[in-house]
Amino acid sequence: MDNRRKKKLTFFTIGLIFFLSGVEYAVILPTIWRYLQTLNAAPYFLGLVLSAFSFSGLLSGPLFGHWSDRTGTTKKILLFANLFEIVGNFMYFMEYSKWLLLSSRLVAGIGTGAGSSIFGFLTRITAAEDRATVFAAVMACRQLGLLIGPAFNIFLRLCDFHLGPFVVNKYTAPGLFMCLLWVLLQLAVVFMYWDLPHLERGRVQEGSTSRNREEDSDEAKPLMGSQEAVASNPTGNQSFAASSVMPNHISPPSSPLPSQALESSSPFNNFSISREFLREEVVVLLAAQFITLFNQTALETMVTPLTQKFFGYGELENSVMYSLCGVEVIAGFLFVRWLSCRASDRAVLAVGLTICNIAGVWCLIFLANPLGGFPWQLTEFIIGVFLQVLGLPFVAVAQVSLFSKVTAEKTQGFSQGVRRSVGGLATILGPLWAGGLTENMYIMLGVMAALLALLTGILCL
Repeated sequence: MDNRRKKKLTFFTIGLIFFLSGVEYAVILPTIWRYLQTLNAAPYFLGLVLSAFSFSGLLSGPLFGHWSDRTGTTKKILLFANLFEIVGNFMYFMEYSKWLLLSSRLVAGIGTGAGSSIFGFLTRITAAEDRATVFAAVMACRQLGLLIGPAFNIFLRLCDFHLGPFVVNKYTAPGLFMCLLWVLLQLAVVFMYWDLPHLERGRVQEGSTSRNREEDSDEAKPLMGSQEAVASNPTGNQSFAASSVMPNHISPPSSPLPSQALESSSPFNNFSISREFLREEVVVLLAAQFITLFNQTALETMVTPLTQKFFGYGELENSVMYSLCGVEVIAGFLFVRWLSCRASDRAVLAVGLTICNIAGVWCLIFLANPLGGFPWQLTEFIIGVFLQVLGLPFVAVAQVSLFSKVTAEKTQGFSQGVRRSVGGLATILGPLWAGGLTENMYIMLGVMAALLALLTGILCL
C-alpha cells in the first residue's frame, strides 16, 4: 500500500476517533441524570460524574503525550487508550450502583487522553501552513458526532430486554452501544492506522524550504523572535530554540543527523517546563484554551434552566436547539478551515475573540434579565446563543494551531497534553460555576464577559 493511501486511511481513522468522542457525549448526557435517579443518587452526584470524566482526561493527557514523544509512535497508545473507553462504557452499562457509574466515567475519561498524542502526531506530519486546516477538520468531526449522537437515542430509548444477568433499557443501552462502537474502532486502528513518517518535512526540504521558513517566521515573529528563543535557552541548544519558533525545523544540510540517531536521542534532552510554557505567547494561548472552554461549558449548563424558566422548553425543544447549534458549529469549522488558508492564525484568533466579546456583552445585557414580551425575549436569546457559538470555531482552531507552532515539535505530544489538561480543568470548573449561579445571572455572565475582556487585553499586549 502506498504512503498516500495510508495517509488517507490514517486521517479517516483519526476523524472517526473524534467523531465517536462526540457521539459518546451526545448519547450519554441526555439520560445520565435520570439514570442516576434510578440509582438513588443525590443531585450533586451529577456534577461529580460529569467532572470525573474530565478529571481523568486531564491527568492522562500529558502522560499519553509524553509516551508518544518518547517512542515516536501513536498506534499502540491509541489501542491502549481505547481499552479504557471499552471497559468504562461496559461498566456504565452494568447498572450496579451510583459508585460504579462514577467509576465508569472516570475510567472512560482516561481514554480521552490519547487526543494529546493525536495532536502531537498531526503536528509532526503536517506543514505549518496546513496545520490549521487539518485541525479544523478534526475538530469538525467531533462536532458532527455531537450533532448526530442524539439521533441514536431514538432507538436506544426503545431498548427493553435482558442480556444474560444485565438489563438493557434506555439508561444502560448507551453504555453498551458505545462499548461496541469503541470495539469497532479498535479494529479500525489495527487495520487502517499507520504511524506515518514526517512526509511534509521531506516535501519542504525538497521543494519549498525558503517559502515555508518565511511563512513560519512571519507567523511566529511577533509572538517570539529567534533571538528571544536563543536567549531563553541557557543551554545554548539552538536547534531546540529554533524548533520552539518553527515546528518544522529543518536540520542544516551540512550536518544531517541519521534517522537512527534521531530515534535514539530523547526528545526531552535539555527540556525545561518553565522555559517551554512560561513564555508570554504560550500563556496567552493556554489562557485562550481555558477561558473559551470555561465559557462554553458554563453556557451549556446555563441554557437548559434558562429556557425552562423563560420559555417553558422541554427535552424536545432543547434537543432541537442543540442540533441547530451543532449545525452552526460545523459550518463555522468549515468556514475557518477555508479562512485559515487565506489568513494568519493570529487574525483568525482576533476575529473569534471579537465575536466572543460581542456575545459576552449581549448576554450580559439581554440574557441576565430578558426584556420585553415572549417574542423579544426569544429573539434576544437566539441572538446571544448564536453569537456565543459563532465565535467558538475561530478561537478553538487558531489557538491549537498557534500553540503547535510556538512549542517544540519534538515534545509536541506532551505539550498538547498540557493544553488539553488546561481545557479539562475548564470543563470541570465551567459547569460548577454556572450551576451554582443560575439565580445570579449578572454575576455569572459578568465574570464570563470579564474573562473574555482579560484574554483580549493580554492578546493585544
